[in-house]
Amino acid sequence: MHLVPVSLFATLAALHVAFAMPYCGLVPPQPQPRSVAQSTGGNTTNGGNSSSPDQVLATGWYPGWLGATYAPSNISWSKYNALTFAFAVTTNDPSVISLDAQSVTLLPEFVTEAGNNGVSALLSIGGWTGSLYFSTAVGNAANRSAFVKAVTGLATKYNLDGIDFDWEYPNRQGLGCNAISPSDSANFLAFLQQLKQDPVGSKLILSAAVGETPFMGANGTPMTDVSAFADVLDHIAIMNYDVWGSFSPTVGPNSPLDDSCAPTKAGSAVAAVKAWTGAKFPANQVKERCISLEPAYQTFLFFFCKIALGVAAYGHSFHVTTSAALGSSGNVNLYPSFDKSQQPLGDSDTSTSASVLDPCGQPEGISGVFNFNGMIAHGFLNSNGTAANGIDYAFDNCSQTPFVYNPTAQTMLSYDDARSFAAKGNYISSNGLLGFAVWPVTGDYNDILLGAISDAMGIVQICS
Repeated sequence: MHLVPVSLFATLAALHVAFAMPYCGLVPPQPQPRSVAQSTGGNTTNGGNSSSPDQVLATGWYPGWLGATYAPSNISWSKYNALTFAFAVTTNDPSVISLDAQSVTLLPEFVTEAGNNGVSALLSIGGWTGSLYFSTAVGNAANRSAFVKAVTGLATKYNLDGIDFDWEYPNRQGLGCNAISPSDSANFLAFLQQLKQDPVGSKLILSAAVGETPFMGANGTPMTDVSAFADVLDHIAIMNYDVWGSFSPTVGPNSPLDDSCAPTKAGSAVAAVKAWTGAKFPANQVKERCISLEPAYQTFLFFFCKIALGVAAYGHSFHVTTSAALGSSGNVNLYPSFDKSQQPLGDSDTSTSASVLDPCGQPEGISGVFNFNGMIAHGFLNSNGTAANGIDYAFDNCSQTPFVYNPTAQTMLSYDDARSFAAKGNYISSNGLLGFAVWPVTGDYNDILLGAISDAMGIVQICS
């Protein structure tokens, strides 16, 4: 096993750093060629920019607005080597990045917990409702300089190890009222290059949460060459979820592993990785840093080692009549029609959710989202994560994801369980991806999902 007692993305030149406290790392047993080394955490001097030849990423996002019910101390820190606090948001002033009052209080606690557990602490900027002003923040040289200063100021103030950019999306509308420009992707790259040259920014882990297709070019289609982004980003996490939902024409898998065999191809992990690598991410220089020392693995590890797969600890609900949901033999139909007007309430929805306004001034509507633990709390699943009594279950062999159906409530859910997380873990390992990123880390129950994906990758914790 190959242990690297440095921050997750420290350069190989920093391997001489000594530690006063016991070092713990996450490693897969032999003959796997890669290890997951945990960081020293809690500082902005980790070096950034590269991983050691055998590291794997185990990370996720912590929603700051859930701090009152899920404190940072409740996180299974020993099973991660980096975690990201979500979210700070962009503002119409590029020199100001905003944190709400709860996050201002909770972020220092999160960073302290991360440092105490040897985990890198990142802060995510953006998100679905926080990306309104990314375009203007990077839109010209003066704004980019102000935004760099704002980012590094946050990193210094909160003693962060890194920054995650969750821009949804460059030159593509997300929420509905985001500023967008044909030059977004080029300007984003210029900003990242400037941030990487900054004395503070050069020492930060820089990551990006990305869609299933590469950043949009000036012509409104995905870029065919995003290799330059690999020079300035330590990794990307492909958000392989919300592929199907209440916005779709029929029920479908929330987070499909594959869709090449699906009746309708809407996106999947396999397709997304193919799209990003086809657009030359990561750049060729990664080969020298990430290639396995094992000859048998050299054919693929160098190419995917800056791509992590985003995995979902939640699912989408749909109102589906029994006749549409169940076949003649009682089996669950996988792509039935549903009634949008009778959207079930998700585990965090209330009767007033539909009238809450988003930052664009439009009603947010009912999300219908159930976290994995919410599915247990609402009786869809047993405490071990299997379908509860009276709940119909099906596993889609194409998407490698499950569906459950409550015939009494006429509610169907598309989600992920231990079996689908294990399938994703196997895919990550067999294809040499960097690792996984869970949204949200608060959605699991007794680490059923986290344990499944970690076990599939052969990850164990060792201390020295």
